[in-house]
Amino acid sequence: MRKILFLHGFFASGQCVLATALCDAFNGRALVMTPDIPMHPKEAVCFIRKLIEKERPDLLVGNSCGAFYAELLASAQSIPALLGNPYFKMTEFLKPRIGKHQYKSPRKDGKQDFTIDEALIEEFADVEAKQFESRNPLCKDRIWGLFGEQDTLAHFEPLFLRHYERSYHFPGGHTPTAEEVRTWYVPLVEKMLNELKS
Repeated sequence: MRKILFLHGFFASGQCVLATALCDAFNGRALVMTPDIPMHPKEAVCFIRKLIEKERPDLLVGNSCGAFYAELLASAQSIPALLGNPYFKMTEFLKPRIGKHQYKSPRKDGKQDFTIDEALIEEFADVEAKQFESRNPLCKDRIWGLFGEQDTLAHFEPLFLRHYERSYHFPGGHTPTAEEVRTWYVPLVEKMLNELKS
C-alpha cells in the first residue's frame, strides 16, 4: 500500500480537517499518516526527517507551515510533494502574532495552549534561511504547488515558481474545507502517486 505523509499547518494538528479528509478519501487505497508536528522548527524538521527514514513515504502533502517543511525535506530526500498554500516566510506570519494561542484542532498529547515569542521567531529565521539550500534540481517537476485563489495569508506562488514548475490553483482560501480537499487536493495526490513513482 502506498504511503502519504501529511504535514499540517502551524495552528493545526494531525486531526485537522485537511488531514481527516485525506484519510477518508484514501481509506483502503493508501496509508495516510497525519502526525502532530512539534511547534519548534528545528525539532519539527528532525521529527519529520526521522519519520521519513522510518516510514519511507511515497509522497509528502503539506499545508501552510507544513508545506514549508515538506519542501525543505522532500527536495533534500528526492520525495515527491504537494505543497498546499506554502508559507515560506514563517517569521512574517509569526511576528504580528506574539503571545498566547490555542491550536485549532486537538493534539494527541492533549496540549492545546502555546506561546509565540521572539525565541521561536528566531528559530524559524534560522530554518528559513536554509529553505532552498538543499533543493535538488532533479525535483523541479516532482514538487507541485496548490494555491488558493482566496488565500489572504500566504502569497508565495512567485517564490515557488522560481524553483519549481508545476503550479495549480483552487477557488478557496488558506485553509481548505473538506469538500475542497476532496475536489482539488485528492485528484492531484492521485495524479502524483501515478506519475511520480519514487
